[in-house]
Amino acid sequence: MRDILPALDRWYAAGSPFGLATVVAVSRSAPREPGAAMAVGPDDEVVGSVSGGCVEGAVFELAREVVADGEARLETFGYSDEDAFTAGLTCGGEITLLVRAVSPGTDPAFGEVAASVAGNEPVTVATVVDGPARRGATLAVWPGRRAGTLGTAGLDVAVTADARGELAQGATGLRHYGPHGERREDAVTVFLQSFAPPPRMLVFGAIDYAAAVARIGAFLGYRVTVCDARPVFATPKRFPAGAEVVVDWPHRYLRGTETDGRTVLCVLTHDPKFDVPLLEEALRRPAAYIGAMGSRRTHDDRLKRLRDAGVDGAELARLRSPVGLDLGARTPEEVAVSVAAEIVALRWGGTGKPLTMTDGAIHPGRTDPRERNN
Repeated sequence: MRDILPALDRWYAAGSPFGLATVVAVSRSAPREPGAAMAVGPDDEVVGSVSGGCVEGAVFELAREVVADGEARLETFGYSDEDAFTAGLTCGGEITLLVRAVSPGTDPAFGEVAASVAGNEPVTVATVVDGPARRGATLAVWPGRRAGTLGTAGLDVAVTADARGELAQGATGLRHYGPHGERREDAVTVFLQSFAPPPRMLVFGAIDYAAAVARIGAFLGYRVTVCDARPVFATPKRFPAGAEVVVDWPHRYLRGTETDGRTVLCVLTHDPKFDVPLLEEALRRPAAYIGAMGSRRTHDDRLKRLRDAGVDGAELARLRSPVGLDLGARTPEEVAVSVAAEIVALRWGGTGKPLTMTDGAIHPGRTDPRERNN
C-alpha cells in the first residue's frame, strides 16, 4: 500500500470516502503478495493493483459498493476452468481481499498512519477480516502507542503485542484470536500489515557501477547509501536523487552504522586496502546480502587476505563473490541488473535459472498465510 499512500492521504485529507481493497491471503501462483492494495476514490479514480489486471474490474465494483453501504467485504478470487470468463486469476492462484470504506469517520487514525509511513516511522495496522467482531475495524500500533480498537480490550491487548512483534520483523500476515485475545483459530481473524522503514542498501565504492546499483536499489525500494573515502568521486551529483553519499573509509563508516537482517551490502571497491577491512567487518554483522565485485583472481586473493585476517569459513560462506548472477553483463546498468537479480533470488529462494528450464510452482514454498501464521 505504500506506493498508493499519496493519493489515499489526499482523499482522506479532503474528507472524501474511498474504497480500499487489500490482499490479505494468497496461495499458489498469485501475482501479488499480502498487503498489495487498490483503491477507488472520488470520481472513480483508481490507484494501485491487487492482481496485475485479472480481477481489478470486479474489485472496482466492490470498492464502490462498500463506499455506498459502509459494509466491508471479504472476497476470494481464483481460476475456474468451467467459467474462465468470470473474474478470476488466469495464473491458477488464489487471492483473498478485504474491501472496506475509509474516511475520517470510519478510520480516525488513518491520517496518522499515512504520515508515519511517509516519514519512515514504523507502524502496524491490524484489521478485522472475519469472525465475531466488526469486519474492517482497525487498530494502529506504533512502538510506544496505539490508536483505534478492534472491539474489546482483551483483543486489543493481544493484537498490540503481536503487532509490535511483527513490526520488528517487518512482517505481514493473518492471526487468529478469541474474542478476548485468546490464541484460537475459531474466532476472530485479524490481518496485521507492518510498515517498517525501508531496508537499507549500502554501496561501497563511488564508481560508475555504484551509480547503476544505487539506481536499481532505489527502484527495488531500498534506502540507498553510497560510501567512498575519495571525495573527488563521492559527490551527490554522480548518484540518483535521494541516495545518501558519505565520504569516509568504508570499514570505519560500516563500524558506526546499524545493519539488520534486511540490509544489503554491495562492495564495489575491488581494492584490497578498502574491501578487505570492510568485508572483515561486514561478514561479522547482520545482513541479508553481502556481495563483492571483482575477477576470480581478485576473489581468490580476497579470500586469502580475509582468512589471514581471521575470518572463518562460516563467515566467508556468506560472501557472494564475484557479485551477481551470470547474465553475461558488461555495462554498469547490466551489471546492476545482475546484482539485483541475485539479491531477489537470495531473498525468495530462487534458483537463478530461466523459468523455461524449471517446472512445478513458479513461487515454490508459498503457503496460505492463514495456515502459516497461526
